[in-house]
Amino acid sequence: MHRKHMLATIVIVFAMFSILATSAWGGAKEIKARMAERLPVIMELKQKGLVGENNLGLLEFVGAAREKADVIEAENKDRKVVYKAIAKKTDTTPEIVGQRRAKQIAANAKSGEWLQDETGQWKKK
Repeated sequence: MHRKHMLATIVIVFAMFSILATSAWGGAKEIKARMAERLPVIMELKQKGLVGENNLGLLEFVGAAREKADVIEAENKDRKVVYKAIAKKTDTTPEIVGQRRAKQIAANAKSGEWLQDETGQWKKK
């Protein structure tokens, strides 16, 4: 199941970049590589219950432990860049892109992972 979940996550991450693939935006390849490199650490933190996906499409710590905070910060920074690029291409806002992404992430989350609902409440799937 873990392998299946990781594959689904990878597919979703790469699907995010399909929108950017046709654009002239040149940073997609580098961000895609960094995100793929961080994915195993993020999956481990989610499994441990330390990190969840908030309702804006960003990672957030759900408790006091801040293990690998640098990885989470870097991932969120790259996600924001991607959301901004997608928003520009689709004539919307980065916030709306992030909210839509949060819904996709929640739909594909593994049982036991922390998710923040639209009201800001944290719940395990």
